[in-house]
Amino acid sequence: MSEPAAGPRGRALTPLLLIGGGGFARETLELVRAINRAAPTWDVLGLLDDDAEMHGRRIGGVEVLGPSTAAHDHRDALVAACVASPDDPLRRLRLVARLGLPAERFATLVHPGAIVPGSTSIGPGTVLHAFAVLTADVALGAHVAVMPAVVLTHDDAIGDGVTFGAGARVAGGVTIERGAYVGAGALIRENVAVGAGAVIGMGAVVTRPVPAGEVWAGAPARRLT
Repeated sequence: MSEPAAGPRGRALTPLLLIGGGGFARETLELVRAINRAAPTWDVLGLLDDDAEMHGRRIGGVEVLGPSTAAHDHRDALVAACVASPDDPLRRLRLVARLGLPAERFATLVHPGAIVPGSTSIGPGTVLHAFAVLTADVALGAHVAVMPAVVLTHDDAIGDGVTFGAGARVAGGVTIERGAYVGAGALIRENVAVGAGAVIGMGAVVTRPVPAGEVWAGAPARRLT
């Protein structure tokens, strides 16, 4: 096994693998670079993707080393699952479950431009992109994806594997259960609950509870499927 890369003053950087070869993974790669510019922290070993045709390619200057299971071959590396799709909102959680890695193997990645107060709790594997704002007493579960310019306000409770598209806004006291997908620019009224695996469309205005597994869109949002 090679020696870990070193940052300034010889401090070892933490090896990191990103799972995914799409937009979310490329965005997270740039997030990691932003972290390293502020304070050298991560040594990105490569990307992992289950599409065999991608193996050996370079994406964003980083090689796709192999399938997601190759995370087991790099026992010293932390991992971030960077896959997301509104067509399959539970995809990231299924990937994490299939890998079976302990929670301490997952990296929590927070862009230096995000606003995260001390009253916030963040689970392992969660990714917060630039200009995300968490105001007070926000609880994020594990493997949550928070795209740029998302705003989560007081007492929001976000379950594992939830995805927020860019610019989503969530009022106070909202509960969003595991694996839900909130589209870009969506607005969610205070004290509303969004069920597990539900999908909120882009630009939707959610004023009522959304049951698990349903797709809602529009202003005000209504069930599509």
